[in-house]
Amino acid sequence: MVCLGNICRSPLAEGILKSKTSPESIFVDSAGTAAYHIGNKPDQRSINVAAKYGLDISRQRARKISVKDFDTFDRIFAMDQNNYDHLLLLARTDFDISKIKLILNEAHPNQNRSVPDPYDGESSGFENVYSMLDEACECILKKL
Repeated sequence: MVCLGNICRSPLAEGILKSKTSPESIFVDSAGTAAYHIGNKPDQRSINVAAKYGLDISRQRARKISVKDFDTFDRIFAMDQNNYDHLLLLARTDFDISKIKLILNEAHPNQNRSVPDPYDGESSGFENVYSMLDEACECILKKL
C-alpha cells in the first residue's frame, strides 16, 4: 500500500487489509513515495478512524518505498495517480510494472480513481478514505 508520506491513506489500507486476513496467508505493508515522515506513526486522525472500526494502526511506522519492494511484494497498490507514476519510475522491468495497481481500480475497474489525500482537510475526509479503502480491500481479498 503506497501513498505520499505513509501516514494517512496507506497505513489505513494496510490496517484494513490485515484485519480481513491472517498474517500466514497474506503479508501486508505500506510505504510512502516521499521521505517526509520516516519513522513516524500514522497521522492521529488515521489512528482515530481506524480505532472507530476496531483497528489499531498505532504501531505502524512510516517508511519510504524502495526498489527492493518489487522483489518482496506480488502487488503494489498506489493510492493515487501521482504515486502510481512515481512507482512506475522506480520499476526496473515490465514485471515490476505489472505489480503496480491503483487501489480503487479493485472496486471500480478501469476508472483510475484516486483516494483523496485527507492530510490538509477535516477529520471527515479520513472517514471517507476509510470507506473507500475498506471497499477496495474487500475486493482485493475476494481476488486473492
